[in-house]
Amino acid sequence: MLLEPPIDALVKKVGNPYKLAVLVSKRAKLLKQTLTEKEKEECPEVTRAVNEVYTGKIISN
Repeated sequence: MLLEPPIDALVKKVGNPYKLAVLVSKRAKLLKQTLTEKEKEECPEVTRAVNEVYTGKIISN
């Protein structure tokens, strides 16, 4: 279960929950292809993608 960052805050940044799901999914898929095994163990791809959206590194159109 995702506790931090709050889902409501993520949805506000992106616009709607469906857009958020697609954005995080696409970014996590890209991270899965590019991260090393050690990096994946430290922080899973989906968690990284969510944090990137929350911090503003990933911006939706």
